[in-house]
Amino acid sequence: MDFSIKAFDTKNTLAAAKTGCVAVAVFENKKLSSAAQALDVNGDISAALKSGDISGKAGTTLLLRGVAGVAAARVLLVGMGSNDAITEKSFGSAVSAALKVFGTLGSQDAIIAFPMADVKDRDINWAVRSLVIAANEAEFRTDSQKSKKDPLPAGVRKLTIAAAEANQLKGVLAQSIAIANGMNLTKELGNLSPNVCTPTYLADTARQLAGEFGFQIEVLERKQLEALKMGSFLSVAKGSDEAPKFIVLKHNGGKKNDAPVVLVGKGITFDTGGISLKPGPNMDEMKYDMCGAGSVLGTFRAIGEMGLKLNVIGIVAACENMPSGRASKPGDIVTAMSGTTIEILNTDAEGRLILCDALTYAERFKPAAVVDIATLTGACIVALGHHTSGLFTRHDDAHDALAEELLDAGKQAGDVAWRFPLGENYNEQLKSNFADLANIGTPGAASITAACFLENFTRKYTWAHLDIAGTAWKSGANKGATGRPVPLLTTFLMNRV
Repeated sequence: MDFSIKAFDTKNTLAAAKTGCVAVAVFENKKLSSAAQALDVNGDISAALKSGDISGKAGTTLLLRGVAGVAAARVLLVGMGSNDAITEKSFGSAVSAALKVFGTLGSQDAIIAFPMADVKDRDINWAVRSLVIAANEAEFRTDSQKSKKDPLPAGVRKLTIAAAEANQLKGVLAQSIAIANGMNLTKELGNLSPNVCTPTYLADTARQLAGEFGFQIEVLERKQLEALKMGSFLSVAKGSDEAPKFIVLKHNGGKKNDAPVVLVGKGITFDTGGISLKPGPNMDEMKYDMCGAGSVLGTFRAIGEMGLKLNVIGIVAACENMPSGRASKPGDIVTAMSGTTIEILNTDAEGRLILCDALTYAERFKPAAVVDIATLTGACIVALGHHTSGLFTRHDDAHDALAEELLDAGKQAGDVAWRFPLGENYNEQLKSNFADLANIGTPGAASITAACFLENFTRKYTWAHLDIAGTAWKSGANKGATGRPVPLLTTFLMNRV
C-alpha cells in the first residue's frame, strides 16, 4: 500500500477531490462526522442515514455512488458507534470495515477521512499508526512458498489520509510505514517453513539489512562460540545438523559514547523439544519459536528506515532444537558462558539455555538497558491468552522505570504487555542438587521461574524480559505470525530518543 497524508481546506475541499472513493464516518445517533458533512452537499448522505440503510453501529458500511456535488466516484459511509465517545475498539472496527470494502473496489486510490483526533484517550499519532498498520495487515500475503500465487485482488493500492494537521503528521506517517514494514519482515520470517528459515537464513537476512541500512554486523560461528565458552547455547545446537549462528547487529544512530539499548532475540528456528520430545499435533507451529529473533530483525528494519537517532544493538542466538545421538539428555550438566553450571532437567526448556549466553555476551556493550524477547513458555499463554505479552524484570527503581517504559510503549502502540512478579521465592524453585541452577523449576509459576532463570545472567545491567509465546503468532484458520512485538519495541526505542 502506498500512503500519503493531505489537508483538505476551503481551497482544496474534500468534496472536490478526484478519487475512486472517500470513506467518512457516521454515528448511531444519525450524526455525521465533519468530513461526512463536507460531502453532504445536497443532503444525499443525511438522507441515506435517515433512511436506516446504515445504522451507524461501529463497523457497518454503506457504499454510495454518484453523490451529488462530490467529485469522488464513490462515498463510503462507515459506522463508528457513538460520537460522544469514539473508542479504540469502534475506531478499529471502522478502519477494518473500510479497508475490507476498499479491497473489493475497481478503483486503486481512495481517501480515508475519519475523525482521528477524537478517539477517547488517544492522540492523532496513534490513529495514523493504527490505520497504517491495519492497512498493511489487510494487504499482507502468505503465499510466498506456493507454486501458484494467489491472484492479486482488485482494490485500493494508494491510500490518502485526510487530516488538518497533515504537515505535522508527515513524520508520524513515515514512522508508521517503517513500523509496518518491520512487522512485515517479522511475519515473513515467522511464516517461512523451517527447512528454509534456518539459522543461516536468519544470518543472511541480517546481512541484507546491514547492507541496506548501514548497520554493522558480525556473525559468530561454532568455533567462535566454543572459544567464548558458550556451553549452554551450544548444548541446544549440538543435536542438529544445522550450524548455529550468533548474530550481532549494530545501529549507531546516537552519539559515539552513548550507551546502547540491546535487544536479544530467541532464534530457535525449529523446536522439536529435543529428547524431551513435544507431542506431534501442532508441532509444525514450532517454526514460530524464532519469533523473538524475527522481532529483533523487524525492529531493526523499522529503525533503519527511520534513521533513528539512538545506538541500538541486536543479538540473535539462532539454532535448532533436535533429537539425535548428539543431543543433550535430561540430567546433563553444562557450563554457561558466565561459568554457571546448569542441570538440564528438560531439553524442551531450551530457549533459556541459548538466551543466558546471549545475555552474558551483552555485558560487553555496557548497555543502557537490555530487553530479551522470546516465545519462552506455554504457561504465559495460560496466564494471558493471545492478547497480551508477559513482562518480567527486577523490582527496584531502575527496573521499575524500564518496566514502565515498556508498558507505556505497548499502550501507545496497541501492542500491550502485563508485568509479572520476580523474586527470591521463585528462584528457590530452580535449585539443583548437582549444579548451580536447574533449567526448569518445581511445579507452578512456570513463566516466572523461566524469567528468574534468565535474571541470574543479567545482574550487571538493567534488564527486562518479554515472553511473547501467546502473541507472536495465531493458530487456526488465520494461522500466521503477527509481527508483534515490533510496534512495542520500536515505540520504546523512539521514546528513548
